Amino acid sequence: MSGHSQFDLLKQRRFLPYFTVQALGAFNDNVFRQAIIGLLGVMAAAGLLDESTRGTYTQLAPAVFILPYFLFSSIAGQFAERTEKSKLIRITTAMEIAIMSLAAVGFLLQDMRVLLVALFATGVQSTLFGPVKYSILPSVLKPEELTGGNGLVEMGTSIAVLLGMLFGGLIFTVAGEHGTQAAAVAVILLAIAGNVLSRMIPAVPASAPDLKVQWNPIPESIAILKLARKQVAVRNSILGVSWFWFTGTVLTGNLPVYAETHLGGTPTLYVFALAVFSIGVGVGSLLCEKLSARTVEIGLVPLGAIGMSACIVHLGFAPAIAAKGLDVAGFLQQAGAWRVVLDLAGIGLFSGFFVVPLFALIQSRTPRDELSRVIAGMNIQNAIFIVAAALGGVALQQLLGWSIPQVFLALGIASIVVAAWIFSLVPEFLMRFLSWLLVRTLYRLKLHGIEKNVPDEGAALLVCNHVSYMDALILAASIPRPVRFVMYYRIFNIPVMRWIFKTAKAIPIAGARENPELMQRAFDEVDAVLAEGELVCIFPEGALTKDGNIAPFKSGVEKILERRAVTVVPMALKNMWGSMWSRRANAKEGSAFDRMRVPRRLRAHVDVVAGEPVEGATATAELLEAKVRELRGEAA
Repeated sequence: MSGHSQFDLLKQRRFLPYFTVQALGAFNDNVFRQAIIGLLGVMAAAGLLDESTRGTYTQLAPAVFILPYFLFSSIAGQFAERTEKSKLIRITTAMEIAIMSLAAVGFLLQDMRVLLVALFATGVQSTLFGPVKYSILPSVLKPEELTGGNGLVEMGTSIAVLLGMLFGGLIFTVAGEHGTQAAAVAVILLAIAGNVLSRMIPAVPASAPDLKVQWNPIPESIAILKLARKQVAVRNSILGVSWFWFTGTVLTGNLPVYAETHLGGTPTLYVFALAVFSIGVGVGSLLCEKLSARTVEIGLVPLGAIGMSACIVHLGFAPAIAAKGLDVAGFLQQAGAWRVVLDLAGIGLFSGFFVVPLFALIQSRTPRDELSRVIAGMNIQNAIFIVAAALGGVALQQLLGWSIPQVFLALGIASIVVAAWIFSLVPEFLMRFLSWLLVRTLYRLKLHGIEKNVPDEGAALLVCNHVSYMDALILAASIPRPVRFVMYYRIFNIPVMRWIFKTAKAIPIAGARENPELMQRAFDEVDAVLAEGELVCIFPEGALTKDGNIAPFKSGVEKILERRAVTVVPMALKNMWGSMWSRRANAKEGSAFDRMRVPRRLRAHVDVVAGEPVEGATATAELLEAKVRELRGEAA
């Protein structure tokens, strides 16, 4: 596992053309929008526009672009569901060529009405592309690649937006009197490049080819919003993504004025601040795969929320810089400048930790034949939050007279409240954070055979040796899919750990002599979970090992398979014996240090091994015990 890298995806045809097309599309969108702003400046300087008209166009442009998300997202989600995905991407990039040709006419004629029509059409094209942009990933990536793939997409989008803004903003500066021609040619060539690259994307079958398109946007928008709210974890993940957009809108919308009035900078300082934030998002997005060990690790979401909120609040308290007209070098020499830089980088970094696992969770927990519509519903909600952020920022400053630092401070406090609310509704986020923190602090996991042998979908029974109280958490951190663990009820009821196990929907079980009713309930629940196509993990020894050796497997595993003969994956944990969470042999006779329940070393290496699957119809307790013993070898 350690030899894998998310960057390997950039060498593969199933991902690279798609990645390039979506990044190029984001780049061209921002080149186009910034070129419009540049043209407004040129026209104002030439006396073709007064400042009032220029301001009206500047404020109108974002509204024109985002309006299609409200009008057409429901239709876009349905088309993405019923159309072969690479074909739909080719259609949307072909639309982009036509739209940018219209935009080129607007630039050459210096006609803002034509450009606003083209901008609206660009919003329509982005609306159509949005659902397929994210719904295609689970079809082309393995579950263990989802976090890395989403990280690359978020990084690519963030950097493409930044570069597009820079390129579009410089067109009229560099090209001078030929700026309109340069802008016209640039947007057309970029659109053509995107369409050419889209033809290299391999075919991805439609997820619901027989879906009948409902054309009325209002009832269908309501329907897909309800669809997006069907699962609690998905619903609140979508809320988290929308809050990410809300936060980004408030920050980036106020950054130009903040850089000038509070940081004493020139327009180049705004670009620098935006670059720091964007690069932070890119780095945070890329780090998610490393921190999650290639699983959909939603434990990173609370970490991202806490860090993002803290950095925003800290930025809100940053003192103003007295000097004016500073370039980047001059700004960095001022007292408190690096504080601001680190805050912006931190907001971006933790935003990546926050949003990438949310996208991965939405993709992994939503049925394939609903995912495009769920993404479309998310886009509608995102648009609502973006508009609310823009209007809210204006209201706080214009009506209440708040300064931008006060707006940032309010945003940071609101982020804390929203995060706490989400985590109270879905304790799984906080549970995964605590277990992720515990496992990653104490151990360095080495995974063997997980990707190859644990099925990507469908029911399977995992059987593993039982060494420590941490076994379930370690396995959960190692397997990309959610796992339901069957565990001895006394372990399930350990204080603090009980909350984690209960939130993870572990299944407590007791021996027939201890509590036959609880045992029967456990077997019934295991069968129901397997019937739903989920993963179940049991520890057939029935108790922690007392001496480091594997105890004989009990017959409970056979009872499960008699009722439902699913595939069985033998697994083994190595190097956990002797840890603070295991039963140490002869601890009473050892030294005082041996008797202490403290870790002997942090970041200890632990191996998690998955063997070849065994057919449930032929599996016996004896056979599975032999398989697990072979996988574990001599390393207890």
